[in-house]
Amino acid sequence: MKVILINGSPNAKGCTYTALEEVSKTLKSEGIETEIIHVGHKDIRGCIGCRQCKTKGKCVFNDIVNDIAPKFKECDGIVIGSPVYFASANGTLVSFIDRLFYSMTADKTMKVGAAVVSCRRGGNSATFDELNKYFTISQMPIASSQYWNMVHGNSPEEVQQDLEGLQTMRTLGKNMAFLIKSIQLGKKEFGLPEKEEHKFTNFIR
Repeated sequence: MKVILINGSPNAKGCTYTALEEVSKTLKSEGIETEIIHVGHKDIRGCIGCRQCKTKGKCVFNDIVNDIAPKFKECDGIVIGSPVYFASANGTLVSFIDRLFYSMTADKTMKVGAAVVSCRRGGNSATFDELNKYFTISQMPIASSQYWNMVHGNSPEEVQQDLEGLQTMRTLGKNMAFLIKSIQLGKKEFGLPEKEEHKFTNFIR
């Protein structure tokens, strides 16, 4: 069992990383393999809606998105971490996950997702909601914690002083590990939920 953790901050070892590392340590203690992947410093362009990924099986822009897609396909869970920019996720991260979720054609059903956000003071809730939408459109259960998955601080040292935030990260790690293990057992016993043929309805014709 493995979880990949996406660091969407430009800073490799900043506040977002500090939160993700707390989740990662807890997952490891629960027997889950982890990998923290830094993408927030990359030059990642946004999706252009060409839909070539549907025939090529990968994004037409051959960058880190295509490098991470196989890891996403094979993992049992993903944690997406972002700093707050104007009450929103980092634009580079948004471009990354737009293209990752759209271009990866493999089934994401029952992969466990979690969002982690960090800010100095405000905007966490809006960013948290933004990131969770990627999971709910992909039939991915969301791991929750004792509070919304967020930490506060303007430096890693300040985040380390956010005792409630760090505890929230540890609880998230424990809950995510439990969900992943439970889903593994459920797959063996019951299999994945049966799917209907996807119906597309356009309201403007």
